[in-house]
Amino acid sequence: MKLATLDNGSRDGALVVVSRDLSCSIPAGAIAPSLQFALDNWKDCEQALQRLSQRLNEQPGLGETFNPARCMAPLPRAYQWADGSAYVNHVALVRQARGAEMPQSFWTEPLIYQGGSDAFVGPRQPISIADAAWGIDLEAEIAVITDDVAMGSTPQQAGTAIRLLMLVNDVSLRNLIPGELAKGFGFFQSKPATAFSPVAVTPDELGAAWQHHKLHRPLLSWINDAPLGRPDAGVDMTFDFAQLVAHAARTRHLRAGSIIGSGTVSNRDADGGPGRPISEGGLGYSCLAELRTVEKIRSGEIRSSFLQFGDQVRIDMHDDQGRSLFGAIEQAVTQYQPDQAHGPDAP
Repeated sequence: MKLATLDNGSRDGALVVVSRDLSCSIPAGAIAPSLQFALDNWKDCEQALQRLSQRLNEQPGLGETFNPARCMAPLPRAYQWADGSAYVNHVALVRQARGAEMPQSFWTEPLIYQGGSDAFVGPRQPISIADAAWGIDLEAEIAVITDDVAMGSTPQQAGTAIRLLMLVNDVSLRNLIPGELAKGFGFFQSKPATAFSPVAVTPDELGAAWQHHKLHRPLLSWINDAPLGRPDAGVDMTFDFAQLVAHAARTRHLRAGSIIGSGTVSNRDADGGPGRPISEGGLGYSCLAELRTVEKIRSGEIRSSFLQFGDQVRIDMHDDQGRSLFGAIEQAVTQYQPDQAHGPDAP
């Protein structure tokens, strides 16, 4: 089934069930007022939500037209947002770009940082940044939402707790990252609000595309309608989602509604190299940092800039028939003004 959260003026929105083709939706408030409520009570809510989903898919007239522009993030705020770097090819390229050596352990142990989860942005809300000189970059990713995960769970146990999947735009401010990491305490200001796809999808809805705790479909991204990337999310993923969730739960319990990200999806080129742009027949890139690094490797100079105000970003994933699985993330890059309000009670 597919679930979304519509903006009703509250912090957590209103849960709806969305049809398989994303054409219509039906309120789920009688079962669960919010997605977090459904996750907290998954054993009691899942079957009722699945029945509602089946009815909607069989009788689309039951619902109303689904409008992604009305969507908040499926979880507008979460108890946990931890993002990994499961595609080590991406890690190697980005570290190379800033002149940092990559430890060998990155190939054997997942890398995860804890992101801000108090206020996500919806799939049509802007990337609102005060200064373009900070180096605004998209990062196209996949994420899972978990049920409760016990501390010390094995990957096999952690995999059974995966309830939903989403697409992610984990925005980075590249020019702020080196200074923050040099302090030895990790990302903070360099990671502004994260955006998620209009709908979250249960693994069973993905069919054969969901295998071995990996999503085997190309992740598509565009900037100003120009294709940027189409790497396959199931390829070159060094650590699968079960391993990432287990790693996050090694020393703590994860509560229902925890979001664990894959990190930027990245494929090597067929010849084993860092990858070619789509314009040259390659699979492209899921962020501009990779593109810029490859430009430097191949030509000795960086030609592409980071995102500028007015740019448009789109991230999507299609099934075998070319239909959107999660709905697209579509965001404009805008300049933040101090008097802009974000959320129902923002100052």
